[in-house]
Amino acid sequence: MKSKMRTFDKGELTSLCDEIALKDADLHSIILKYGYPPFWDRKPNFETLIHIILEQQVSLASAKSALLKLKGKLGTITAEKLILLSDQELRDCYFSRQKTSYAKNLAREILTGRLVPSRLSSLSDLQIREKLTAVKGIGNWTVDIFLLMALHRIDVFPAGDLAAVRSLKRNKNLPQDVSRETVLKISETWKPYRSIATMILWHSYIRDKNIKL
Repeated sequence: MKSKMRTFDKGELTSLCDEIALKDADLHSIILKYGYPPFWDRKPNFETLIHIILEQQVSLASAKSALLKLKGKLGTITAEKLILLSDQELRDCYFSRQKTSYAKNLAREILTGRLVPSRLSSLSDLQIREKLTAVKGIGNWTVDIFLLMALHRIDVFPAGDLAAVRSLKRNKNLPQDVSRETVLKISETWKPYRSIATMILWHSYIRDKNIKL
């Protein structure tokens, strides 16, 4: 399988972490300090896309709270059910005005058949990015998280992810104002396992901050 569509599973995570740790002493140090990262896993469906939209620019806890509130209202979160909710009902589930619009845009794309989440796994990373970013409210960060956590594509670095970037700066003793170009150049050294490096960085960030998931 071409690397741009290569995936990884839970059983491979430890060996892949070991492999990338041989290339990067700072990532190796994280593993020595905190152990291996968990295998973060979400289903490649509408609910996960809604969850990631909710996570845009807010804490993980806030997004999870909104998702659980929505799930409590709908049971299974589907496009068919969500589209029937009024804007006020979504705001009662802690959706902002903007995210209410994004969620409904996504639901309409799915209901019209323009986007079929179950078919995304057969596409390349680039094709998936093109399809998803065509939906208003879905940008590159949302696509990166979907590729990494739902489809487990092996070579994704979410350059717009604050936790990953802050962890990278901290673990490599870089100044906070280091350029995006420098961050991307460092991430290039992790190819073709940038997703694995990202999981290690997330693990460090969560443990450093004592974040409860």
